[in-house]
Amino acid sequence: MKRILTVMAVVMAAPFAAQAGADFVEGDKTFAGEAELGATLTTGNTETSSVKGRLNMLQELGNWENQYLLEALYKEDTGEVTAKRYYGGIQGDYQFDEKNYIYITGNYEVDPFTGYDYKAVVSSGYGHKFIDSGDMFLSAEVGPGYIYKKLDDEQSALLGFDNEDSVVAHGAVNFTYEFSESSKFTQLFVADYGDSLEGRSESAITANIIGALAMKFAVIVRYNNKPLDDKESTDTETNMTLLYAF
Repeated sequence: MKRILTVMAVVMAAPFAAQAGADFVEGDKTFAGEAELGATLTTGNTETSSVKGRLNMLQELGNWENQYLLEALYKEDTGEVTAKRYYGGIQGDYQFDEKNYIYITGNYEVDPFTGYDYKAVVSSGYGHKFIDSGDMFLSAEVGPGYIYKKLDDEQSALLGFDNEDSVVAHGAVNFTYEFSESSKFTQLFVADYGDSLEGRSESAITANIIGALAMKFAVIVRYNNKPLDDKESTDTETNMTLLYAF
């Protein structure tokens, strides 16, 4: 536990430490973000509720492009919690030029329905922007990483150990296409391959309603080729949220 916390702290502090000692390209500091919220509530013969929230913030600071991401999902059906997931991530990209950069990233996820108390991943490597035009963006990243997963009490007692960890190969692909000034399609794919293969795909369409307010439809697929014995390999999540850009 102390080891993963130390690694996470180093990864999250690295962009700011490097910022203090590096020679930056002169430019304005910029900061932007998107906040999402979606909820459903039914009462009567059926009582269900669900809440999905997301905060995505982007910062350009000299040669650095930084991203800060928070997500939360909660679902309840007739008083029973059926889904609960919390996710936090941070990534810093140091730009060598318009196309090439190095990245350093770390994320932490809590999802008790997978049989783990939490999962943490850190990685660093090389990224390249293949397309960066006005209406289309495509980038890919690859590098080594480390994953740590803490089993919950039930799984720990069943398996006889309380954690799993391994060195992984980390890869990510990010694609955006703007259909018009008011709508766009985004596709994100992230994979970590070590003792097992774990991947996450998010496909989304966003359409502006008025001003900075938009509607977002997203399909998220999570995959693990070696789930715990009583768990499924694939989790899917489909949601509609309101998005506010600032």
